[in-house]
Amino acid sequence: MKSTPLFLLVPLAWASLALADPASQQPLSANVWLQSHRTNAADAFGYSRFTLLGKFVTSPGAAAPDRPAFIVDCIPPDESPRSKAMFLAENLLVGTPLKIIYVEPEEIRGISYFPKVAVRYRTDNAKREEEEQWSPTSDKTSASVPKQSLKELLRARTVAITAIDDHGRQVAMQFDMPDPSLVEQSCNVDEH
Repeated sequence: MKSTPLFLLVPLAWASLALADPASQQPLSANVWLQSHRTNAADAFGYSRFTLLGKFVTSPGAAAPDRPAFIVDCIPPDESPRSKAMFLAENLLVGTPLKIIYVEPEEIRGISYFPKVAVRYRTDNAKREEEEQWSPTSDKTSASVPKQSLKELLRARTVAITAIDDHGRQVAMQFDMPDPSLVEQSCNVDEH
């Protein structure tokens, strides 16, 4: 007699789980800045890392991660020695070794050349591509984005970037840029 009410509740429980399941399986939008808190062990300070995932239009091969990413690091105001947010760096993470070119400095002092990665990028539907030379990181799988370029990229809706890998193949990436206000304010991007 007591098993009958329990028997009637089981289908009701299964139905409620079935209705709740689609909402829990919705994929997260890739069009957001993911924020995490990190600590620099060497200098013992905390910083915020903002990550935006993009997609490969022309894949660099099996050596690269699933997706390219923009990574912006900055010190939040509460951990900054100046009590305001400080921009640290932005990197374009490609995940495969990039072709390094050596550029002669404007002012020559001895024999020295700077390693650079040649990139082309286009924001939104601009007719003209910007061509720049960004500094490679130590592992040569990413490049450091200059702050002035970051300002332009943050304010775009879409960004298409092309670089060359160390085998001479073109690597094309695309980013759908979300609202820039979180990164701009948290990193004090507009500071001179």
